Amino acid sequence: MSDALDPIQVSVMANRLDGIVREMTNTLLRAARSAVISSARDFSCCLVTGDDQLLASAEGLPVHIFGCHIQTANMRRYHGQDIHRGDAYLDNDPYGGNTHPADHTFMVPVFFEGEHLFTSVAKCHMADIGNSIPSSYFVLARDVYHEGALIFPGVRIQRDFRNINDIVRMCRARIRVPDQWYGDYLAGLGSARVAERRLEEFCAKYGARAVQRFMADWFDYSERRMIDNIRRLPKARLVNKGRSDPLEGILPAGLELTVKIEIDPGEAMIHIDLSDNPPCVDVGLNTSLGAATSAVVGAVFNALEKDVPRNAGSFRRLRFTYAEESVVAAPKFPHSCSMGTTNVAERLVNITQSAFAQLGDGHGLSEGGTGLGVGMAVISGKDHRRADAPFVNRMMLSTNGGPSSPVADGWVNYAIPVIAGLMYRDSVEVDELKHPIRVRSLALVADSAGAGRHRGAPAQQIELTPTGNDVTVVISCDGQHAPPRGVVGGLAGTPGATWLVGENGDTSRLPNVVQVVLGKTQSLRGRDSSGGGYGDPLERDPQRVWHDVLEGWESRDKASDTYGVIFTGEIDDDSLAVNTAATALRRATLRKGRPA
Repeated sequence: MSDALDPIQVSVMANRLDGIVREMTNTLLRAARSAVISSARDFSCCLVTGDDQLLASAEGLPVHIFGCHIQTANMRRYHGQDIHRGDAYLDNDPYGGNTHPADHTFMVPVFFEGEHLFTSVAKCHMADIGNSIPSSYFVLARDVYHEGALIFPGVRIQRDFRNINDIVRMCRARIRVPDQWYGDYLAGLGSARVAERRLEEFCAKYGARAVQRFMADWFDYSERRMIDNIRRLPKARLVNKGRSDPLEGILPAGLELTVKIEIDPGEAMIHIDLSDNPPCVDVGLNTSLGAATSAVVGAVFNALEKDVPRNAGSFRRLRFTYAEESVVAAPKFPHSCSMGTTNVAERLVNITQSAFAQLGDGHGLSEGGTGLGVGMAVISGKDHRRADAPFVNRMMLSTNGGPSSPVADGWVNYAIPVIAGLMYRDSVEVDELKHPIRVRSLALVADSAGAGRHRGAPAQQIELTPTGNDVTVVISCDGQHAPPRGVVGGLAGTPGATWLVGENGDTSRLPNVVQVVLGKTQSLRGRDSSGGGYGDPLERDPQRVWHDVLEGWESRDKASDTYGVIFTGEIDDDSLAVNTAATALRRATLRKGRPA
């Protein structure tokens, strides 16, 4: 007689674990001090089995999740049998599976009846990590020494539920905002400890044997779902390339990146080859194994059914090939991985998900907007309203436009490809309360979206200024050169840009990567990039074009010239309407004018 669990019980137990991860998330969101965590939600929580298989991640950020099981494996490798209930560990080592040094990962081993059954994991992007510049992002870091971050490779930070204060003192002595960091430290630990209590209750309810049986069944079910998805794809070998922004005087042509994908529906396997990429570079653009693989895995899942579980079971159907030393997934110490979760990783998401569009209409996605522009910059200085107390924070006030798909337009609050809409956009009012800045304007940019049967989301533009002392602004932007590409006949979106605005309103264009000391009479203006289009713009539903014009996202000129939609009436008096006959004629004319 089989000891397999009833499918309903498996579903109930799986949802309970997702509920535990969401409770971790709520704990961290409500308890953290820095705005990058408590407002922007730049963190992820997950559960890993005691033998280091990713089990549950709920709504964790795609770029954060894949490498967590590598980190827990390192924790066990470093500490062997000396791991006990009441321990907690801190890891941010990009060479040991973590994403990049800014992501402090808190790991708590969970025991039941003396057996290590789970590890709860909370990964938080810290506002300051002791870098040599006031930013946890440092594009121009020549190596880890120039970067300056404190690195903790699976370090024990608690024993018997008590802090090991040597570690805390080390961080407080080095980090610019020690109280803020310590508050986030406690929030991350608290999140992981909440999961520990809930998992102990979970095991007490079902028993260790049933829990272990559930995990095996859940992984097998997830693998079957993945097999079913892959077998509905055509057999194909896809190759796609993209390029990161240039860095003046360092990487004048940027980095050419390549993703090769082999889909074998017979074997129900997808092989992703990342080996054909440049060697490590002497800047902070190298991507860790965890970050680069997470980016590609997230993009693969974007191209599949939305409800395939993301865990070790579904990952069994993915196979990877890496280079031995590369900017993509194979950094070699001491090359810096400071930007491991963003610039190159963003391009990898776009290259991978748009590669699936080579299978034909109905597959893949366009490219989403990329780059940490002005609205996602790191700001620092002394707050004149709080006795010149130091502050550091990474903002999330504006976002890039999302990619379009075979079934939908791009999301406005997309942020960047590695986040895919799962972070929150900051409240302008909250950021102005927390930091001495004023946001002068924040708006969508008309006519910026990549046109298509489904269009990309439009770009956003922001302008902000200090309210007292000078503010240092670190912008680590990609996406200001090559625009996000459309697919299957869709058009490209628009790239981003950054301007310094002087006292008299005069503007000067800034590089995509820049550190600016902003005075009270100056402001920064930034336009994020938009999403690319999917499919022929002349096939877009005219009523959707009407809606975009009514909202001010697209102009009447673009509606006519790009979408071939003609209107009668005016917006101001609510008489705007699609002229069906004129639209049909205009579209026929535009089609005739296309190259053969």
